[in-house]
Amino acid sequence: MSFPPIHRVVTGHDANGKAVFVSNGPLTAVHSVESVPGMIFHEVWEVWGTPPVVGNTEDPTLVPLKHTARKNGVLLRFFDFPPDESYLSDDKVPARMKHLFDEVRNPEGLTTKPDSPHPMMHRSEAIDYGIVIEGEIILLLDDSEVHLKPGSVVVQRGTNHAWANRSGKPCRMLYVQIDGQYDPAIAALLAPK
Repeated sequence: MSFPPIHRVVTGHDANGKAVFVSNGPLTAVHSVESVPGMIFHEVWEVWGTPPVVGNTEDPTLVPLKHTARKNGVLLRFFDFPPDESYLSDDKVPARMKHLFDEVRNPEGLTTKPDSPHPMMHRSEAIDYGIVIEGEIILLLDDSEVHLKPGSVVVQRGTNHAWANRSGKPCRMLYVQIDGQYDPAIAALLAPK
């Protein structure tokens, strides 16, 4: 099963200040990662700082894939998760996870340890809003998990986590990621010992 393509409409202004459609069609940046077949990043839009410049800038998604929003930025993307069984069933899983986080330019985000509940444990210094659009998925934290279905919304506040798709079918989520900075007390707890 595959999901339909994302339809994106982008507005702007013409030379007289009249509101116009700049684009109306498929996304210009859809990335399938090599390390995990079926894992797809659908880049909708990104602002590279806040407050964002509201103007007629070029399409900000036409850049190399990156897991996290840029410094002080906001990233909007859809994300397709293949079933775990499709990529976690052999002895190459640790190398595959390292390759995945290298592909998405976030090797420091991978936090998996021998006792981790999932081989894709990771964290980002950000606030993420994750909304399940289709399918089901499990959100795993260090010591617990929750089952999510369409309409479930997660407010991820820089915590160590993984997404486990145990349903046997793909899952599509929508993410809004806002670059952030840990509270100093949390940063001290997370610092390497």
